[in-house]
Amino acid sequence: MKNILFRMWQSLRRYAKRGTQAIVFTIIGCLAVLSVITFGAMYVLAQPASTSSERPAMLAVKAPNFGRHFQEFGCEGSILIYDSKNNRIYEHNSQRNATAIAPASTFKIFNALVALETGVVPDDVAVLTWDGIHREIDTWNHDTNLRQAFKDSTVWFYQVLARKAGYERMQQFINKVGYGNRQIGTAADIDRFWLQQPLQITPKQQIEFLQRLYQGDLPFSQRTINLVKDIMVREQTPDYTLRGKTGWLTSTKPEVGWFVGYLEQNKNVYFFATTLDMHKPEDAPARIEITRRSLKDLGLLAQIN
Repeated sequence: MKNILFRMWQSLRRYAKRGTQAIVFTIIGCLAVLSVITFGAMYVLAQPASTSSERPAMLAVKAPNFGRHFQEFGCEGSILIYDSKNNRIYEHNSQRNATAIAPASTFKIFNALVALETGVVPDDVAVLTWDGIHREIDTWNHDTNLRQAFKDSTVWFYQVLARKAGYERMQQFINKVGYGNRQIGTAADIDRFWLQQPLQITPKQQIEFLQRLYQGDLPFSQRTINLVKDIMVREQTPDYTLRGKTGWLTSTKPEVGWFVGYLEQNKNVYFFATTLDMHKPEDAPARIEITRRSLKDLGLLAQIN
């Protein structure tokens, strides 16, 4: 800045003898240059430092009263909905949304990814033979494939897939993805670590995993990711697509129900994770209904009665 002022003074002396007009124009020109330089300096100072690796933090905003839906069903629980376009979180029971529990059958999303990627099953329609053991849910007691077993939440089918994938490969994929607390126990736990722990995940971590699935940001081929996305579809209309997976954790007291997934609507994606204390089988549908009512509170699924 001192150098600029010195040069301005020299200019004034040099052209002083040329008359007042020359002096005026010289002063105006110098002041204009000084203003541009000063403004430029101010602009640079005002820019925040940032890097390309930075990702904006999710913004928590005041949500509609989602809690009333849990009260209507007489159950305790939590819900977290993430509006990806506007980077906003809507939630009920934030403490619970940050508490890790076993994923139960929501882990079938991850299990299906591993099974397809490793070739344990070649596709979503290859059939595995039922072992003949009668189980409490009738739809589980027959031969089935990946797609139907996902829909029916057939536990034995996905236990077979986990055993075929094996402990080492499963742990490798868990580590690569950074799924939950990354704990799958010992080799003896390979077909139950998501049902009875030690694997745990928070609702918030479920959202983060689903975001990466949607974006294709996981260590699986695009074919594998596309197949799993397709078997996750629960509802599809000209206006929206709803993908999701339920889960029922029976190894805790009270037992806990899950419903996780994402809704594509209005050129946006809304990720959700719902948990619910379940005291009787009749509580199971509430996982889905509470989620639907909460999405409607945000002006979504409005065309559905």
